[in-house]
Amino acid sequence: MTVPTLGTLSGRKLVTDLQSFGLQIGGDKGGIARKGGAGPSDHKTITIAGQTVMVPVYTSGAQRSPFQASPPDHSGASTLLHDGHPLGTIHFPAAPRFYGLTTADGIPYWKIALLHGRDTLATTVHQTCIRYADRRTSCQFCAIGQSLEAERTIAHKTPAQLAEVAKAAVELDNVRDMVLTTGTPNVIDRGAAVLAESARAIRAAVDLPLQVQCEPPRDHGWFQRLRDAGADSLGMHLEAATQAVREKIMPGKATVSVDRYMDAFASAVPFFGRGQVNTYILAGLGDTAADILALAERLIALGVYPFVVPFVPISGTPLENHAPPSSDFMKSVLAPLGRMLREANMKSTDIRAGCGRCGACSSLSAYEQ
Repeated sequence: MTVPTLGTLSGRKLVTDLQSFGLQIGGDKGGIARKGGAGPSDHKTITIAGQTVMVPVYTSGAQRSPFQASPPDHSGASTLLHDGHPLGTIHFPAAPRFYGLTTADGIPYWKIALLHGRDTLATTVHQTCIRYADRRTSCQFCAIGQSLEAERTIAHKTPAQLAEVAKAAVELDNVRDMVLTTGTPNVIDRGAAVLAESARAIRAAVDLPLQVQCEPPRDHGWFQRLRDAGADSLGMHLEAATQAVREKIMPGKATVSVDRYMDAFASAVPFFGRGQVNTYILAGLGDTAADILALAERLIALGVYPFVVPFVPISGTPLENHAPPSSDFMKSVLAPLGRMLREANMKSTDIRAGCGRCGACSSLSAYEQ
């Protein structure tokens, strides 16, 4: 059987479709898995048409996907099929070498930080959140506690552990940047203090660009402190575009309103630079395409990069049966957003570190081209 070659344009469409439909994998083998936690959960990493992306595989929707992948061969190559018809070859990357190591205190490195996409290291410094235990206040899509309960991580990563793992990931696997996120530990600094402490230790051990992610701290002076600690970029994630959807989906986090986020963005950009402050927006939670694009226009005007990704329902959360956005909906957002970013000369390739630079959870970067 001759398998066709996937080009860049067909790859862009396929990535959008795959991230909406998910992927069935024969034998459930291959790739770097990501289950539970605070990041792109229930995904595997694949490379398609030269782009490394995270694709849902463990969701209920993925089990009904028209896309299938054959079990990968010894090199990680697999045939991508649509309703049984071959589309082209994709690749599952091997597990990084640093996963095989343990810290001086006996913790496996993969419980401290994980590889995301092709070359981004990511960790949740505090694997707990003041809102998670109470579903009246928690983000309805969040699974931050699941990986902790399954003992796939530890509750708190120390600065020394993070520095040790980051250094090894750079030396063994050519990691190019690192994301430090956190559950919200309090309503004052909202995690900025622990992120600053962690960033300082990592930068003392290895020259690795860092993005820190937290809710807007009450004291905007933390932006300078985070920058001084070695953070190259900052993520403050709105998750949804409108206050009404935020109050419905994330009642606790929504107490920090969209307007307060916009004030924080305006304060943070002068410290980190244009395009180096990002926000994560989950398409498919209830906002219209017009809602998302209107917010994106405001963000870009402030110098903030709006990283729009398709919502993926995670098993065990209140939104596990919430339908993900259709690929047509994603294209209706990503195509005009890509044009807006091009016209503003604000591209993912210029981001020094973080989700926007990694780009694996969305096909947005392909629409910038």
